[in-house]
Amino acid sequence: MVIRLTGLVRRQQVIGVTVFLFSVVQLSSCTSVKPPQFDYFKSKDRSFPKLVETVVPQVSRIQKGDILGVIVSSLNKESNEILNFTNVNSLPVSVFSGGSVSGGSQPLGFLVDSSGYISMPIIGRQKVDGLTLELAESKLRANLEKTLKEPSVNVRFMNHKFSVLGEVKQVGTFNLLDDQTTILDVLAACGDLTEYAKRDSITVIRNKNGMREIGKVNLRSLAVFKSPYFYIQNGDVVYVEPTQDKVIAPKPLSAGLQKVAIYVGLATSVVSLIFLGSRL
Repeated sequence: MVIRLTGLVRRQQVIGVTVFLFSVVQLSSCTSVKPPQFDYFKSKDRSFPKLVETVVPQVSRIQKGDILGVIVSSLNKESNEILNFTNVNSLPVSVFSGGSVSGGSQPLGFLVDSSGYISMPIIGRQKVDGLTLELAESKLRANLEKTLKEPSVNVRFMNHKFSVLGEVKQVGTFNLLDDQTTILDVLAACGDLTEYAKRDSITVIRNKNGMREIGKVNLRSLAVFKSPYFYIQNGDVVYVEPTQDKVIAPKPLSAGLQKVAIYVGLATSVVSLIFLGSRL
């Protein structure tokens, strides 16, 4: 009699453990884990508004081999078409400007030749080597005013680029049209960082005097606005390192595979417990 009661008690224990395991599985399958949230520009001073000192962007100068997009507008429609005809042939590129990314057709532009000149309709060869974009606009406008009435000239770099790699939502190479693009604009261009991005150690690789200069940017600090790498320059490569969590984290299963794994494990446990109970 004692033996039978002992066996019954053990079977009841097995059933209790089985029910407990099933409850744990159900709770774990219903629990949703939210990704961690990360702050930018942390500061002990929580008062707003606040003034933050920023660096002055380096002004790029036109060099031999550059490709310039030159758009001319005036009251003379025919002259506009002539001036812009060789400048509007399409070249598929990814362009970033003013906080937006666009793909598709962009002007091929005018090539700055080995002598530092570009060749334009109506005004002919114009020396632009060594000029800033603003000075080039003024020079071209002054020459066009001899023929056109109230011309408007817009000059942009078409071959200046920067690249983004690592823990971002969209890696790629983007056109850098002016000197006002910042590391924050880079975040916008690539769709922001992933949850595994190391936000306090963004690497910027820059060409400087024929060598590679490697700098760091901390997006969690207001000091980022004073960093020499706050403004992006032509040829910069921005690399976002993964956190240690990403390095050691296993590749996540899909929701369907997770459920299959859970129930397979549960079934295996139940069968093992039933087999154990039958031996009691």
